[in-house]
Amino acid sequence: MDIWHLLLDIVILLAIALTLGVLFERLKQSAILGYLAAGALLGPGALNLVSNRPAVSAMAEVGVALLLFTIGLEFSWRRLRRLGAIALGGGTIQVVLTALLAAIAARAIGLDSSAAIAVGAIVAPSSTACVLRMLTDRAELESIYGRNSLGILLLQDVALVPLILLVSMLGSGGSAGAILWGIGRAVVLSILFVGGYYFFSTYVFPKLIDVTVTSRNRELPILFAVVICLGGAWAAHALSLSPTLGAFIAGFLLAESPYATQIRADVSSLRTLFVALFFTSIGMLADLTFIRSEWRMVACVVAAIIVGKALVVWPIARIFGSLHRHALATGICLAQVGEFSFVLAQIALSDGVLDDHIFRLIVSATVATLFLTPYLVTVAPVSGEWVEERLVGLGIVSAPMQAPSATSGKLAGHVIIVGFGPAGQRVTEALRAAEIPTVVVELNPRAVALAKRHGVHAEVGDASQEQILEHVQVASARAVVVTVPDHRTALQVISQVRALAPHGKVIARARYHLYAKDLEQAGAHVIIDEEQQVGSLLGLEVIKHIKGAKGTALEETFRLL
Repeated sequence: MDIWHLLLDIVILLAIALTLGVLFERLKQSAILGYLAAGALLGPGALNLVSNRPAVSAMAEVGVALLLFTIGLEFSWRRLRRLGAIALGGGTIQVVLTALLAAIAARAIGLDSSAAIAVGAIVAPSSTACVLRMLTDRAELESIYGRNSLGILLLQDVALVPLILLVSMLGSGGSAGAILWGIGRAVVLSILFVGGYYFFSTYVFPKLIDVTVTSRNRELPILFAVVICLGGAWAAHALSLSPTLGAFIAGFLLAESPYATQIRADVSSLRTLFVALFFTSIGMLADLTFIRSEWRMVACVVAAIIVGKALVVWPIARIFGSLHRHALATGICLAQVGEFSFVLAQIALSDGVLDDHIFRLIVSATVATLFLTPYLVTVAPVSGEWVEERLVGLGIVSAPMQAPSATSGKLAGHVIIVGFGPAGQRVTEALRAAEIPTVVVELNPRAVALAKRHGVHAEVGDASQEQILEHVQVASARAVVVTVPDHRTALQVISQVRALAPHGKVIARARYHLYAKDLEQAGAHVIIDEEQQVGSLLGLEVIKHIKGAKGTALEETFRLL
């Protein structure tokens, strides 16, 4: 392979991706759409200007690995446990049920049994890269539907191995016993992989890497991050596991190390580069000629996938305790076919399980759903709320609220705390120390149980709902403190509070400075800007450690600023 031809392909791809990305951003659309459009324009279905597509696709997979690696760095065992039920139980049900329903639909339109099962396996996964990238960009990964989506996506990555084995067995005529043996082998190898990486990151790595040396040389942490990320992806691939899952585990196991924050910063530029390549490479798979000639069929399949997957996930998320709004939002976020389904489709084609026409139809529909993903993620929370309101209005479901507790009584002069995460817990401790009565409103029943164990009056409910705020008597409250990290939820809560208690004080948390102005416009009286507060505390710590009169002068200067 001529390296210079490959370099030219990459330059062309990135240049057109940059141009269309800027254009879509100016049109207030996601830049991801620009990247996908760039790939479709330069691919074989249009101008066909990229000659080394396999090499570009291989490099693009590095982008997905880096994306999952950096997301893994954001996690801890505690945060992962919070995903447990919906990830393991909900994700498993989603994969099995979606594959089954898709297979039944494929069989109904005339495909043979093997082809129908292959179609079910191909349709079951959603796009880890697209959904997590959008949720991260929109700061919604910590929202309820964001956490639900992440949990199910991680299980889908685990399920990729059994799905590949299943499709491969359909082509080779393997038995059910062979499939079960392959799945059992994958489970054992996954356990060995996680155990090996945990041992390395806990016991070997601290002895190999000197904190002092890496802090002096910025190149070393970058090299270390790339080695760990790509090493994890390669090791998982070598064990016939999902490379992206390997990269996530590598990042997750390093999340508790002192290097996690620096590594996230150091690999962000590399991640941006390779993720852009990934989306353009996906766009190159679009067969525009086929889509143009069979657009009705493609449109019907795309609609069936989006509606079907959303309707499958909705009740599953409800089973695991989500409100209708969050359950449906989760389903809409996951209502596309994943990037690794192309691998499954290619295996099915090469083994003769799918014919060329069905293969091109599935690939075209998959690319179309990926093009629609930014819009799906954007409308998911709004659509979830709208549908829930309609269901409540029609009397089909009851309003999401907790029955009044026997201890609530007549409340007045109290402070309502929305959310009982770490921030809400600290606010509660401060108010209780000042002997100010408090009421916590939290959607998570386990958090409410924790609050009650500490003697705090807490209710399970959605504080953006009028009935919930009326139940905790917001009109007579001294103040409302909004501690939830999701800015959209915070905006809804503030608007509802201002409507029900126009004279009440609202103190809100802004996780990112970008959203502070939105909270102010929604009606918050006091906004605690996390990024500004962290900067202020850092400045005070610097001043505290500067000696003598010079330090006093600096402290006075800081106060004036």
